[in-house]
Amino acid sequence: MKEITTTDILALSIPERIQLVEDIWDTIANEPEAIELTEEEKKIIDERLEAYHRNSDLGSPWEDVYRRIVTKQ
Repeated sequence: MKEITTTDILALSIPERIQLVEDIWDTIANEPEAIELTEEEKKIIDERLEAYHRNSDLGSPWEDVYRRIVTKQ
């Protein structure tokens, strides 16, 4: 198998590089258990979950968040 270098990657077009990043991300997302959270990240998640349980009306549904993100582009 040929080793891929940064030079090889930079020779790709932007759409090809985006596709490469998406492909790599998909392989990571398929193994979420392999990603170790730091203690600080766990603490943040616990704090946010606790805040949600105290007042679940404060959050936004994913669809609203996504819509806000894509309309800013």
